[in-house]
Amino acid sequence: MVAFKLPANSRVSSGKTWPAPADRSHLKQLRVYRWNPDADANPAHDVFSVDLDQCGPMVLDALIKIKNEIDPTLTFRRSCREGVCGSCAMNIDGTNRLACTTPIAEIDGAVRIYPLNHLPVIKDLVVDLGHLYAQYRLIKPWLQADTPPPPDGERPQSIAERAQIDGYWECILCFCCTTACPSWWWTGDRYLGPAVLLQAYRWIVDSRDEAIEQRLDDLHDPFRLYRCHTIMNCTATCPKGLNPGKAIALFKQAIAQRSVL
Repeated sequence: MVAFKLPANSRVSSGKTWPAPADRSHLKQLRVYRWNPDADANPAHDVFSVDLDQCGPMVLDALIKIKNEIDPTLTFRRSCREGVCGSCAMNIDGTNRLACTTPIAEIDGAVRIYPLNHLPVIKDLVVDLGHLYAQYRLIKPWLQADTPPPPDGERPQSIAERAQIDGYWECILCFCCTTACPSWWWTGDRYLGPAVLLQAYRWIVDSRDEAIEQRLDDLHDPFRLYRCHTIMNCTATCPKGLNPGKAIALFKQAIAQRSVL
């Protein structure tokens, strides 16, 4: 997995090393990326030491402990703490992960924490997701159907039809996959990236959706879909164990099969 790329024309310098707790034997060092673009010329690494005997088991627990007890200016996103919301996605020890589901014990040596790759940094570990959400809106991620629903308002599916969206609906839009994708780094202005394409495929295989042809037309584009080079960083880094690479391949197959008919 490719590690975090620094902002253009910048380098990470040595920042502040905060004092370690006294008389503690179970300390873990965290090297955390710090940068306020409005105030700092360059990013820096701040070094914190956390007593694991007085801390929860996950990387997010350590970050919360640092913010609560050591440096309240440390900035990061978090919400559910259960791997459901995707808010705490960041680059941990060279891999994009969710901080709330990454055990500190799995990481040898110091824990290196950066923002998600190749996104503008707002402050510290918080990145600007605006471009990614704009790409998400392009695929119209909602049920489209002209046929009136049944009187009770529900559009029924068989068990087999419902099973078709398994492996796709579970995506939490943390964007770990997209920000680990070199194809998206190179052409992210036009290539939609694995997270958005997995979400798009989720609607293609939903038996209740009636806009499949239009969805295929919208994605049948040299850049939106076909910039994928099957590098598979996306599948390797997905914290939910999903396979965006497979979804993209199936999307291409659906378009190819339609072209043959």
